[in-house]
Amino acid sequence: MFIESFRVESPNVKYTDEEIQSVYTYETTELVHENRNGKYQWIVKPKSVQYEFKTNTHVPKLGVMLVGWGGNNGSTLTAGVIANREGISWATKDKVQQANYFGSLTQASTIRVGSFNGEEIYAPFKSLLPMVNPDDIVFGGWDISSMNMADAMARAKVLDIDLQKQLRPYMESMVPLPGIYDPDFIAANQGSRANNVIKGTKKEQMEQIIKDIRNFKESSKVDKVVVLWTANTERYSNVVVGLNDTMENLFASLDRNEAEISPSTLFAIACVLENVPFINGSPQNTFVPGLIDLAIRRNSLIGGDDFKSGQTKMKSVLVDFLVGAGIKPTSIVSYNHLGNNDGMNLSAPQTFRSKEISKSNVVDDMVSSNAILYEPGEHPDHVIVIKYVPYVGDSKRAMDEYTSEIFMGGKSTIVLHNTCEDSLLAAPIILDLVLLAELSTRIQLKEEGEGKFHSFHPVATILSYLTKAPLVPPGTPVVNALSKQRAMLENILRACIGLAPENNMILEYNLGSVAFSTLCIAFSTESPTDRRIIVLVDDLSIRSSHSIFFDSLKSRGFDLNFKLADDKRLALQRYGKYYDGLILFSPSIKSSHGDWVGRGPFDPAAESLMFEAGVGETNDPSSVVYREGDLAVLFTDIANQREVFLGYLDELHSK
Repeated sequence: MFIESFRVESPNVKYTDEEIQSVYTYETTELVHENRNGKYQWIVKPKSVQYEFKTNTHVPKLGVMLVGWGGNNGSTLTAGVIANREGISWATKDKVQQANYFGSLTQASTIRVGSFNGEEIYAPFKSLLPMVNPDDIVFGGWDISSMNMADAMARAKVLDIDLQKQLRPYMESMVPLPGIYDPDFIAANQGSRANNVIKGTKKEQMEQIIKDIRNFKESSKVDKVVVLWTANTERYSNVVVGLNDTMENLFASLDRNEAEISPSTLFAIACVLENVPFINGSPQNTFVPGLIDLAIRRNSLIGGDDFKSGQTKMKSVLVDFLVGAGIKPTSIVSYNHLGNNDGMNLSAPQTFRSKEISKSNVVDDMVSSNAILYEPGEHPDHVIVIKYVPYVGDSKRAMDEYTSEIFMGGKSTIVLHNTCEDSLLAAPIILDLVLLAELSTRIQLKEEGEGKFHSFHPVATILSYLTKAPLVPPGTPVVNALSKQRAMLENILRACIGLAPENNMILEYNLGSVAFSTLCIAFSTESPTDRRIIVLVDDLSIRSSHSIFFDSLKSRGFDLNFKLADDKRLALQRYGKYYDGLILFSPSIKSSHGDWVGRGPFDPAAESLMFEAGVGETNDPSSVVYREGDLAVLFTDIANQREVFLGYLDELHSK
């Protein structure tokens, strides 16, 4: 079942007019290697850390400035957002197509929020926290080509002609600002486009970018700006001590107009100085150590590197599957050919090398996770080939061969052919990157014992799902496995609204073999037609996680009222005037020692029913029925039963 929105009711979350506040217990482990009785052992110790989150719920008017706005990605994204905003439809050879955001994690994917009547309930990913509506984004940016966005869209040859005709009036007036052109960092074949460039020294170029950001923010009346690089892939910058290894050395190099400072690094410096999030969508090393140092000191968000859209996304799924299944990939050969401007630029060896590095490292963490399959230092043979074929345009072809070792010396080979519509896959990823970057600037957290709230680390690991070569803080492990990256992102946002991580254990459907919680059901026998029941629980989310159980009661006429079992002074007598029955569904109740029920003699009739149901032995304190006056109480451990028995003592019957 699909629901459009939801609200969390829990003692761990509080909604105000300005923010959502939550308390989250982070369950992890720590390992020690110590001598136990003369033998060193690895000891794993569970660890719990409590965090508090607060999310500003004011959704700003967002401006997005794209570096390389007039390229295939920039023109396609701009056109797509306008088409969605205006509700445009157009004719294709197959059907009348409506504008959509397919391919966007935030706009077109769902998350599981629970179950209802035995059915899984899903909600939009974007319903987790208030996010910017992409239809409201104001676009701007830079390009070394002065071509307006309507003509750039036509040049890209990505969108259907009927759609282009309808979009042209909206895009003709959109003209990119001059960009930074340095022929030493990109292929020589890009020179023919460079008619719209910023002159001056590198420092003057960087200062012009700052002015452009300020002017755009003022003229468009936006509250926030995010800048994203979707321009040409640059060659790798040389990282040199004294040149770009620290913030101070980077600024000194800027003053000296050092040639080795790339255009993308100049844009990044400008954004950090303006405290504007900057995302690198290409594979080059924009974030040299001095730039990362600057971003950390100024607490300004940076993220990257390189959009993960087609072949690499498949690779991060497939290798994770193979290694996780105990299969050993030994050879991975990836071939691509494409005919857009990205392919043309990558035909130069120095820019191809940047892409090769980005694509090659995607399997490293998965390989290193399994020392059963791989010896230290062992790695699959991994080859990347990219060729420029103008005729295929933006419709990139990707072919992969995976050879693996399997049981008893056997070999398995998987061959994939993937036609990747390059810009149509990249555009929604760009959208997700800017939306999530903006959202993360509104989230603050603090660990138990910390005095003040603070933002996430400025190196935005939260964006890893969307990038080929995730940028992470120094000393942080790089995770490329796609499922882990998505789980991290979703679970962080769930924590912001007080929800537990999605662990996929579905214990509520496996009660016959897994101990879950202690259940106590008590009913008055005085008024068999009155079925007003109070249900005391640890967490109100139990209503959803155990919906099948509670729905079975409702279907039989019980009126359930849920309350939190957080008061040790509560007693059944307190509710006697208002309720006819009591259900305790809470692991903590057993330890609270509250005066819940009278302790009377054991009831033989109930005992026989319990044995019929296979509940357990009478000497098991969690599986005993007591009776005192008009009160019957069934204590049972869910793990030891096949059915739950409910009702009044003289009419107990199976669910």
